[in-house]
Amino acid sequence: MDGNGRWANARGLPRTAGHAQGEPALFDVIHGALDLGIEWLTAYTFSTENWSRSPEEVEFLMNFNIDLLRRRRDELDDLDVRVVFIGERDDPRVPDQLRIEMAAAEGLTEDNTTMTVVFAFNYGGRAEIAHAARRLAEAAVAADVDPREIDVDAVAGQLYLPEMPDPELIIRTSGEMRISNFLLWEAAYAEFVFTPVLWPDFDRNELARCVDEYRRRERRFGGATDAVAGPRDGTSS
Repeated sequence: MDGNGRWANARGLPRTAGHAQGEPALFDVIHGALDLGIEWLTAYTFSTENWSRSPEEVEFLMNFNIDLLRRRRDELDDLDVRVVFIGERDDPRVPDQLRIEMAAAEGLTEDNTTMTVVFAFNYGGRAEIAHAARRLAEAAVAADVDPREIDVDAVAGQLYLPEMPDPELIIRTSGEMRISNFLLWEAAYAEFVFTPVLWPDFDRNELARCVDEYRRRERRFGGATDAVAGPRDGTSS
């Protein structure tokens, strides 16, 4: 969800105003995803690299997330949306109160089934793969797994949320055309749509447009389809 800062700067506002405006965009997208019948939606809310931002911006984001979860978790529950967080929430830089609010939102919505919204917080794709490798190494040392039997499925089983299906579509807002350490393992065969729309201006209509673009693509997963040979020179046999 990129472009909050540029949205604010273009209006002569502090970057934090852009983050605040990103909240209604997020919830409009959640409602739009529900209308489209989407069952899994992952939002990249704070990356492992975002700690390098100014202390004032980081503090705002931490407090903003605490406040957002308190204000909006009941709404998500009423929508039958399950909330799950992936990332390094045990990082000592994450405020204790934010961890409490994360756990409360997960607990409140754990039985909901219409859609799962995954918030990638303090998340990095490389960190997730390293996490999986560390778990497998520990299991090998404990003789719980034979290293020779570690395969793709074994690694996938140690990711932050093994039950989450691989994404079919990844949308990057604000005109940036890079993956930025997002779901590196899971995105192996995802389709990408890059939109110039800044995140605070993104809504359910733009989501639907991106989904329509995705639907027009042919997904082969490494395979190939031969073109059907037709009659030559306009003649028939």
